[in-house]
Amino acid sequence: MISRTTIDNVFETARVEEVIGDFVQLKKSGSNFKGLSPFTDERSPSFMVSPVKQIWKDFSSGKGGNAVTFLMEHEHFTYPEAIKYLAKKYGIEIEETVQSDEEKEQAGERESLYLVNEYAKNYFHSTMLKTELGKAIGLSYFKERGFTDETIDTFQLGYSLDEWSAFTDTAIKKGYKLEFLSKTGLTIVKEDALTGAATKTFDRFKGRVMFPILSMSGRTLGFGGRILTSDKKAAKYLNSPESDVYHKSKVLYGIYNAKQSIAKEDRCYLVEGYTDVIQFYQRGVKNVVSSSGTALTPEQIRLINRLTKNITVLFDGDAAGLRASIRGVDLILEQGMNVRICTFPEGEDPDSFAKNNSLDALQEYLDSQSQDFIAFKASLLAKEAANDPIKKAETIRDMVVSISKIPDTIKREVYIKECSRIMDISEEVLFNTLAQLLNKSSKESSKSAPPTSQPFDVIPSPKEQVKKVDALYELERKIIELLLLYGTKEEEFEDLILETDEKGNIAFTPEVVSSKVFEKIYLDLQEDEIEFANEDFKVLYSEIISKLNIAQDFQVNTFINDLEADKANAVSDILMNEEKYVLHDWARNLIYVKEKEEGVSQMVNETILNLRRHLITLKIKELISTPIVNGAYEDKSVLETVRDYNTLHSILSEKLRRVL
Repeated sequence: MISRTTIDNVFETARVEEVIGDFVQLKKSGSNFKGLSPFTDERSPSFMVSPVKQIWKDFSSGKGGNAVTFLMEHEHFTYPEAIKYLAKKYGIEIEETVQSDEEKEQAGERESLYLVNEYAKNYFHSTMLKTELGKAIGLSYFKERGFTDETIDTFQLGYSLDEWSAFTDTAIKKGYKLEFLSKTGLTIVKEDALTGAATKTFDRFKGRVMFPILSMSGRTLGFGGRILTSDKKAAKYLNSPESDVYHKSKVLYGIYNAKQSIAKEDRCYLVEGYTDVIQFYQRGVKNVVSSSGTALTPEQIRLINRLTKNITVLFDGDAAGLRASIRGVDLILEQGMNVRICTFPEGEDPDSFAKNNSLDALQEYLDSQSQDFIAFKASLLAKEAANDPIKKAETIRDMVVSISKIPDTIKREVYIKECSRIMDISEEVLFNTLAQLLNKSSKESSKSAPPTSQPFDVIPSPKEQVKKVDALYELERKIIELLLLYGTKEEEFEDLILETDEKGNIAFTPEVVSSKVFEKIYLDLQEDEIEFANEDFKVLYSEIISKLNIAQDFQVNTFINDLEADKANAVSDILMNEEKYVLHDWARNLIYVKEKEEGVSQMVNETILNLRRHLITLKIKELISTPIVNGAYEDKSVLETVRDYNTLHSILSEKLRRVL
């Protein structure tokens, strides 16, 4: 168990904008930060972070909460894991108890896979540094590559002994189940064809140096292993197979170490291999990742897109099939990102060039030799076309195809003009070709879309277009918002004292009283015996009132920290919903808006009066819908009660200055 003091220390120290900033590129937007949703594939940012309230809200997925809930949603951490992650990030000491065998068995399957991978990472790293064979073979290889002890430790590089089941046997002795060793792909299990029982086990990565593949938060997802012998039958590089925690198409090697630098530099260098990443990082260029030898995927690009819009793709000087390799550029363009390409001198690759040059020389080369994708593609394809007019036409069309992938129309036009200049062809022809491609793409998209039941578009009536608002829901939500934002604020309220004269006429006499917001709301709702209709709001209301009664200094972020994930999400939704529609710089146009804090008592009074009025309306509807027998209500008092309620409704409406 983690002590309450430690948890409180973590919450007090962690800053939600810093935690989320490790995963999403955030940009200042008024008093808040905005970024692209890490949960959906969106082009326009709808993900908001409030440093003041220490909460976040993703309007595209509906998720929200604090720093801990973000890690639980994004990284699938358990609550204790999120606390441990934050403690490590902020250098906070945390007490941990060793997991018993029973606790290991209770852990979910997904968590078990993570535990197995984490153990394997530590085992391979320790084997390389602490065994004679590990030092002589694995460590020697990395030293020959020029990697320092610090780099080896940073990337947790390791070595798997060249023995059939050294790792598997040790892991099983330590209490790790063969089932999970097999599911992660660390162990290959040979089964009996008839019984299905395991007959033999082998270490998948035997005799290889190991490159752990980490998630953006640092969890071990899988491994890459490089063979050190000249066995032609064995693959030079071997990756972990797909599992519940490792999906090649969604992972980038080095993203954990590179994420902060990518966001800070606002650029990501994309290379091909593990050692390319490590050598660049060691030299000082830390904003670098690799697709781990697999073809670039949209999911990998979106991972980078959260941190920066700018990618520079690095290719070997003598890369075979360079033309095929740059097809991945079109995928990057489709995501609305800015692409530059840099190739190294013949015989060099990112690994060797970084190793043989200083940081200044490497940075200067990257800056001077990186080309915009259109210029690079033009020079590459022009060489192939030479003086052949047919090939030149194909080259130009190929370039326009790439430009058609760009979603931004302004960027498309700029690139068309640049292509026209480079290839010496009229803009008109290029624009016509672009239009044909876009039209064709649009038709194909409409063909692939599921057919609708209507043969033509049906325009809904004005009534159908208006989204029905649940007034009771909105009023109850508003009360929760007022309690959270201004619960402890002392205000002067104009109370309406209900009076009845000798003739039975109802009237309200105003009286000004001073009280805290939460006391005013609580007493008014108690007096009218009003209960929340929405169960979630009902629970939240009870918890908030209880906290406000006890706490001398009620803090919203502290309150959220104590809530369960679903409740924290609901509170974040209430508090952040208004932020989505904030307008800035009104004063520049000489429009001075009254601050919300200046009208708290008015907001509270109006909300309660509106709630009362709405409940009266519902009660009147309920009464007049009662059965009528022989042209009259069975209950003779119905009409009189409805009359009284209508009188109350009129008084409240007049008080709210509403037109009936």
